[in-house]
Formats: sequence, C-alpha cells, structure tokens
Amino acid sequence: MVGEWVTARLPENWRWVVTTRAAVVFALAVAVLSVATGIYNIEQTDAEFGPVAPHVPEAVQQAVGFTGVLTGFLMVASALALRRGLRAGWWATFVLLPITAIQGILQGTPYSLPLVVLSVLSIPTLLLTRTRFQEPLSLTTTQLAAGGALVGVQTYGTVGAYALRNEFDGVDTVLEAFYFTLITSSTVGYGDIGPESEQAMLFTMSVVVLGVASFGIAIGALVGPAIQSRITKTLGKMTDSQLAALENHVLVLGYGDLTEPIVDELAATDAAFAVVTRDRDAAEILTDRGVPVVTANPSDDGPLERANISRARAVVTATNDDALDALSVLTARELAPDVRIVASATDRENTAKLERAGADAVVSPAVLGGHLLVRSALGNDESALIERILGRE
Repeated sequence: MVGEWVTARLPENWRWVVTTRAAVVFALAVAVLSVATGIYNIEQTDAEFGPVAPHVPEAVQQAVGFTGVLTGFLMVASALALRRGLRAGWWATFVLLPITAIQGILQGTPYSLPLVVLSVLSIPTLLLTRTRFQEPLSLTTTQLAAGGALVGVQTYGTVGAYALRNEFDGVDTVLEAFYFTLITSSTVGYGDIGPESEQAMLFTMSVVVLGVASFGIAIGALVGPAIQSRITKTLGKMTDSQLAALENHVLVLGYGDLTEPIVDELAATDAAFAVVTRDRDAAEILTDRGVPVVTANPSDDGPLERANISRARAVVTATNDDALDALSVLTARELAPDVRIVASATDRENTAKLERAGADAVVSPAVLGGHLLVRSALGNDESALIERILGRE
C-alpha cells in the first residue's frame, strides 16, 4: 500500500530519472576513488590485496598509481558527458570502467578493493541505461581540426625524437620520446633531456613552434566555447560568436509581461531572434531556456549595434512602459531606417506617439483583445481584423 502510494505520486519518468542519475553518480564515484587510490598507491610498495598482488612488480604498482589518477580525471569528464546525455560519454565510461577495475587489482592494496567493486557494479547499471544517452557530440570543423593538430604534433614529436634518440641526451624509449615532446611543446622544458647535434636542435625548435601553436589553437577551439557558454549562462550575455551569427532575425527590445507570449511564439516558429533587456533576472531565466540575450538598456545604441540590428528582419517592443518603448523605437529607427518595427501601446492614447517615434505598426492589446472577443462571440473571422490593425492591408 505504501509503495503504491509513493509510486503514484512520483513523476511518470521517475525510473528513467533514477537510473540515469545512478549511472552518473556511479561514474563520479569511480572517478573519485580512482584518483584517491592512485595518489595513495604512487608511493606504496607493499602488495597486500588479492592473489594477483604478490606477482605484480613494484614498478607496475607505481605506474598504475599514476595512470589511476589520469583515468580518474578522464572518468570525471565522461561523467559530465553522461550528465549531458551524450552518447560519447556513455561509450567513454563503458571503456574506462574495466580499466579502473584492472588498475585497482594491479595496485595491490586493500584500499583499492572499493574501486574494483564499484567499477564492476557500475557496468550493469551503465548497460541498462544505454538507450538513455543518445545526444550526439557536436564538434565544429575548427574543433576537429584543432584536436587533430594537437594529436598530430605530439605524434610527430614522439616519432621524431625516438628516431633521433642517439642524438638526444636522455631519450632511449618511446615513453621518454613522448615525455620530451610533451614538456617541450607545452614550453615546460625541465632541461633533463637535450639535443646533442644540429639536426636534433632543429628538430627541437620545430617541436616548440608547432607545439605552442597546436596547444594554443586547441585551448581556444575546444575549451574557449565551453567557457563562453558558462559565461553566457551565468551572466545572461551573448557571446561574440553568437552575436556575429545573428542575421535576418527578430530583435525583441525590453522584457515585460507582454513580452513573454511573444518569446514563446517566436520559439515555437523556430524563427531566429534575440532579446535585449536590462532586467538581469529575466535575462538569466531566458538564458536557461536557451534564448539569446543581450543584457543592456534596449534604448542605447551600443547594445542594438552589438545585436546586429542593421541585419534584423524586424524589431518588436512590447513592455509595460510605453515611454521606454518609444525611446527604444527611436533608437532602432535611427540605427536601422528600413527595418520593420512593431510596438505595443499599453495606453491607447500612446499609439500615435509610438507611430511618430518610428513604429510601422502599433498594437494596443486592450483594443485588439476587445475586438477579437466580440468578433469571436459573433462567429466572425479574426484574420482580416488582425491584418488591418497591423497595417498590412
């Protein structure tokens, strides 16, 4: 009885929510354990856990300590991808979970036991939620090229350093060649490995130039958009890339009670649009809904120019303040003489004033609502009336 009562009051998709969150929580828990046990096992030499532990060389135990930390951070990234519903996040987690379990066994300490158990138990949960993570990983051509350049430079440096290992002081293995490439291209340069010939010096200089360029491009292309997206969500501001992409859009100036249905209608028609408002609370709400927002005074020149008003197809202003709307219309008309401007007049007497300010059409919600109610009650068609009020006839 109690179970049925509780189930009846849960959302219809509660099982979907619970299992999806469980997959994300398990992935994060494995990530934390992997990092913690990896750090602990870096300096440990005594193998106490499991029948395999006594047969694991000390060097391997120390190595899996370092790789365990790295795998843990990779698991954090995959858990965040799971949280966004990305299919790539599911595959990354599915591949990393067996690796964390194996690393826990090879670390050979009792503290690795929770990591092994949780990694194994997380796999069935992940398999059960496979269909819940279907969002594709959307990468631009620039991001793909940046990632390819970074991988390509590291490969070039590793292969080249290993091929010239006799001309370097301290490069004897592929791992040492990769180590040299990574610290050189990232400009860390510990100085423990150095060239001993002119050919090796020229090669090192090429790794520095290509490595710095690839790291810079990769950070800008891969990390930059994520930072800009976070700034947009936190501050309610459109990024420069979003602003530059605005074209043939509808610009909504100001935000009020009358603006909400306008935004809903524009979103329903899939029309490109942006909102300019100085109300930060409204900007934050709109940003959470995925609406492009410029947080600024809609009657100032700068914000409208940033929102590409010169390339807009139409301008709409419909707040509860006719005076502010009139100022916004004046500014919009001055910046874009040919754009169509539609305004709303809360007070019917302000209709003419808004028209003189530069609005092509002024709609009074009270008057329009009254006409529509009467015509609907009489069974007449409202479309002709709407066309006449908007000045399209």
